[in-house]
Amino acid sequence: MSGNEVDKRFWSGNNIREAFLRFFESKGHRRVRSSSLVPHGDPTLLFTNAGMNQFKDVFLGLEKRDYTRATTAQKCVRAGGKHNDLENVGFTKRHHTFFEMLGNFSFGDYFKKEAIAYAWELVTSPQWFGIAKDKLYVTIFGGAEVAPGTTLGVDDEAHGFWLAQNVPTDRIFAIPGLKENFWAMGDTGPCGPCSEIHYDMGPAASDQGHKDCKFPCDCGRYVEIWNLVFMQFNRVMEISASPDAVNVRRYSERLEPLPRPCVDTGMGLERVAAVLQGVISNYDTDFFVPLMKRAAELCGVDFNREEALEEGKGGAASLRVIADHSRATTFLITDGVLPSNEGRGYVLRKIIRRAIRHGRLLGAAKPFLAEMVITVRNLMGTAYPELIETVEPVTGVVYGEENRFTRTLAQGTEQMEAAIAAGQRWLKSASDESLQDFFTRATGSRGTSEELRYLRERGKILEGREAFKLYDTFGLPVDFIEDACRDSDILFDRQEFDEAMQEQRKRARASWKGGSKEAANPAYAKIADRFTTELDFYFGTTAKDCGIEAIITRNGVVNELKTGESGEVVLDRTAIYAESGGQVADTGAFYDNSESQELAEVKGAFYPLAGLVAHKVVAKETLRVGDRVAVVADADRRARIIRNHTGTHLVHAALRNILGTHVKQSGSLNAPERLRFDFSHFAHVDAEELGDIEQQVNDEIRLNTQIETNVTSLEDALASGALAFFGDKYPEHNVRVVTIPDLRADRGFYSKELCGGTHVERVGDIGVLKIVSEESVAAGVRRIEAVTGIAALEHYQRQAEILRQVANRLNVGEDTVLAQVEKLSQTAKQLEKELEAQKRKGALSQIDELVERVQVVKGIKVIAAEVQNVDREGLRQLVDSLRQKLGSGVVALGMPENGKVALIAGVTKDLTAKVHAGKLIQALAKQVGGSGGGRPDLAEAGGKDTAALKSALSSIPSLLEALL
Repeated sequence: MSGNEVDKRFWSGNNIREAFLRFFESKGHRRVRSSSLVPHGDPTLLFTNAGMNQFKDVFLGLEKRDYTRATTAQKCVRAGGKHNDLENVGFTKRHHTFFEMLGNFSFGDYFKKEAIAYAWELVTSPQWFGIAKDKLYVTIFGGAEVAPGTTLGVDDEAHGFWLAQNVPTDRIFAIPGLKENFWAMGDTGPCGPCSEIHYDMGPAASDQGHKDCKFPCDCGRYVEIWNLVFMQFNRVMEISASPDAVNVRRYSERLEPLPRPCVDTGMGLERVAAVLQGVISNYDTDFFVPLMKRAAELCGVDFNREEALEEGKGGAASLRVIADHSRATTFLITDGVLPSNEGRGYVLRKIIRRAIRHGRLLGAAKPFLAEMVITVRNLMGTAYPELIETVEPVTGVVYGEENRFTRTLAQGTEQMEAAIAAGQRWLKSASDESLQDFFTRATGSRGTSEELRYLRERGKILEGREAFKLYDTFGLPVDFIEDACRDSDILFDRQEFDEAMQEQRKRARASWKGGSKEAANPAYAKIADRFTTELDFYFGTTAKDCGIEAIITRNGVVNELKTGESGEVVLDRTAIYAESGGQVADTGAFYDNSESQELAEVKGAFYPLAGLVAHKVVAKETLRVGDRVAVVADADRRARIIRNHTGTHLVHAALRNILGTHVKQSGSLNAPERLRFDFSHFAHVDAEELGDIEQQVNDEIRLNTQIETNVTSLEDALASGALAFFGDKYPEHNVRVVTIPDLRADRGFYSKELCGGTHVERVGDIGVLKIVSEESVAAGVRRIEAVTGIAALEHYQRQAEILRQVANRLNVGEDTVLAQVEKLSQTAKQLEKELEAQKRKGALSQIDELVERVQVVKGIKVIAAEVQNVDREGLRQLVDSLRQKLGSGVVALGMPENGKVALIAGVTKDLTAKVHAGKLIQALAKQVGGSGGGRPDLAEAGGKDTAALKSALSSIPSLLEALL
């Protein structure tokens, strides 16, 4: 790239991000922080994958904000579900799992003209990015049928606005069809044409070696750097009954103009960094090179030498994978995603394991990915301070996952050996037609008679579906499987593997399809245009003279709700708390303004749209739109709830004080009867720690400080030290901050959180807080449940009554119960030992009888028998004694155990090369509905089918014949 194509200064990735945001701030846009990678309240998304995700409700009309222009640098992940780039990452120039999307947004403010002018100025102006205009091309929508019977032509309007920016006509291309230049949020909702800016990377960037191709060739030379989406339509799906058939629905769709067209743009930060830094690949920018160098150092290879290798077995490809995946891993765990076997956690686990796999290809002999997390923090912590705050727990999670995957590889390799052995047995019995079919799928061509005969007699195979189990269940990467098969001359049915993979992807997409988030009920949307519900629940449990603004039932909007009918009622003012933020909704009633006549029972409340409260009611008298009512919440129930809600804040603060500031809220429930608090922590909270937490909370309660509630801007709230939770959505202004002061603390408070809930006036109103349980609810997530006030007293009383009854039964005083229980426990243990000794003695007495039942299979002595009245340890001793008696042979014993089956197989050392005890026990376990494994000389298993035990043991001679 010549020096005059971009500004001669070096544009670091951090400088590019900041320049983009400052540019749009200068154009009147509000800088909005990135939302979490875990989409808030959107079941249709696996991860945040675009800048517009956090504004989706604004575009749909479900939410209003106090600004109409916004700009963001949004962290995104595409590694699962519909948007899955994982398999390509590391082997192309521009595929990533984690990336940043720069964007500017207009919510009914400016449209095409301004959006195009802003984009061209930022990209080409010498005061900003200064990219040479002769390296740029733009595309516009070229026309297509956008709905049945509705065809849109070329976007001449956008074409004209590009011309107005002095873009030459021969650099503006109209691209027809819906795939490239028309964007839709989903099957329904906002949609519109796009306009894209592309950059010419030059012939060296062509993946196909093109020397003189022209735009818009898709060989990789011309790279899209910015997409401008003009949302000017709303796609509506109508459902109607078919006149031709009963119970048959017809679906039709149409486009309607949006009353307030919007703009949504997306510029890939990594892509524009490659342009401005004068490199072809995103991986050659300063976002990735430091990470790749650190990966090379940790894996013990030379970065410059490895950079030249492009085969994926070490070299630049593996370094790129590690660099990319370390970013995704760090950001996902920071945002609360933890490795697991389903959903988001499963995708994260695949990312981590793929990185570890490529580290091993480079020769990494010890865990390294946790160290990469620290490098990511150092590079990106300034832009994303949460990386600095969470580095310790994130590295802990990654280190634990690395160690677990080491064990997984060992287990997976053993399972792979078993699958190959099963394949060899299949070869012996398969028909010629089945053998030919397998050979054709695995090699892509039909086998000759000699090839098939060799395969049957001497070959080894790995069936595709068995390989997929190794990949999907045991985490063995497919390239690991392929390499192992190639090295051992094993024929691998990759086609069947790919078919199984496609089936799994369909299931994954289906599981994350979720429900489309449609526009709000029109009644709510119209009400929201007029007013918002005034929230009086912060000031008490009653509100008089509240106006009924709307009544909505299953049949839609109605003007009245008759006695006995259920519906949703929207008031202009309410004292009923609507469920949100973990706090359950109030219940209560509507009365006439004199509160002498009950008009409706209120069973709960919710927010159908931001700012509106809908009450779930059952009418006791007829309610009409326009009526004025008194609203009364159940005061006693509210008092219980708010004690628990304030208690939750106290527990959170105590957890952070005692366990560490890595503790973050992962969920909560504040109900009348209890509080539940989920939090991130990576170890069991022991009894002493729980005692300290409970003690600290009750110390604060006894201080009886006055709780402070302030309404301020999000920026000021965070600057004051208030806790906010990634994944939650907060407005930029008018956020509520709940503070529990404590003059003993350096910061002057014990707890300060962003919270829209209701709380006690003084901390002492809680009375007392008692923790009743602590448990794990997911990997890295713990749960505490506690009770407060009257519920705590009731808990203490129940515990005291239990203690009294136990003391009575033991015939001792309450203060000596523990000593008596310990004495009884020791007696019970001694009796159990004596019983076990008697059982083992009885088991050993069966040795001579069992030896007499020895069988000989191909010259090898075998004992296979069911035994009774033996525990597991006795069964192991019996197997060991029988092996010694035989000198050389195989022993397999089974017994029923508490409604299940216990199996143990032992092989003398001289025979383990022929008979593997682990493989023998696996074959037995399958017959009794179980599983197991172990060493070549000793293995154990369990099963569920006690009725199949005898037949399983009788099958041992035939199983051994197949192995010998």
